Amino acid sequence: MLDTEALQGHLDAVARDGYTILEGVIDPAFIDSLNDDLARLERVYEVVPSDNSFEGARTVRIYNLLAFGPLYEAIPVHDHVLPVVEGVLDPGCLVSSLSSISIDPGETAQPIHADDQLIPLDKPHAPTVCNSMWALTDYTEANGATRIIPGTHLADASPDYGAPYDSIPAEMSKGSVLVWHGSLWHGGGANTTDERRVGVAMNYCAGWIRQQENQQLGIPREVAAGFSPRLRQLCGYGIYNGLMGHINKHDPVELLGDATPDDPMVWDQI
Repeated sequence: MLDTEALQGHLDAVARDGYTILEGVIDPAFIDSLNDDLARLERVYEVVPSDNSFEGARTVRIYNLLAFGPLYEAIPVHDHVLPVVEGVLDPGCLVSSLSSISIDPGETAQPIHADDQLIPLDKPHAPTVCNSMWALTDYTEANGATRIIPGTHLADASPDYGAPYDSIPAEMSKGSVLVWHGSLWHGGGANTTDERRVGVAMNYCAGWIRQQENQQLGIPREVAAGFSPRLRQLCGYGIYNGLMGHINKHDPVELLGDATPDDPMVWDQI
C-alpha cells in the first residue's frame, strides 16, 4: 500500500504531466504467472493480431480477461495502483476494460491518440478515464514502450489520428505500472528488437461513463458472484452516488445471489 506522501506525489504528477510510473510494485511471481497464463490463452484460443492501424499488425491482444479465471481478479484491485486511480477519478470508478497487449518484433508505432477522445466533451475537462499499463517485461524505447506527450491532458483538443507528433518513451522496468489521465496523448511504440514486449492494460472510467467492455454481459454472472465486494463494485455491480446504475430501486449486486448491497440509495438518505 502506498503511504500518503507517495500517493500524493503520484497524483501531483498525473495532474501536472498527465502520467506517473509506479516502479517495481508488482510481485515477480505474479508477473510470471500472468505471462504463463497469457501464453496459454493465446495458444488455446488461437489469438492472432487484428491487423488494423490501432490494434496493430503484429500485436496480440486478449480482451475481457476477468472472464478467464481468478488469476486476473487481483489486477483491478491492486493496492498500489487502485488508490492512484481513485485519486484521479473517485472511489466510484469502474473497470472499463482489462486486456493484454503483446507487441511482437517488427511492429510499427501505434498512432498517437487520447483514450477519451470518443467521449463528446469539450476539452480540457475533469478526468473521465484513467488507464494503466502493467509491464510484464521491461519496457524500453527499442521494444515498444508506450509513447507519451507530457502535459497534453490539458490540451483543448484531441490529437489528429495518424498525424505525426513528437513523443517520448515511458521506459520502465518489469513489474512497474504506468498510470495516465485519459486525455493524455500517447500510443504504443515500435518494436525494433527480436523480443516480445508484454503488458496488461488495466483501464478504468468514472462511474458515470460507459465502460469500454460491457462487464455485466461479458463476465458470466456466476463468475462475478465469486468476486470480492470491491471487484464487484468496480465491474458495475453497485450504485454510483446513490443513484446511477440501480435496477428498480435495487442495487444490481443483488443479482449475484447472496451478495449484500454495498451502497445506500440516494432516496434513503434524504
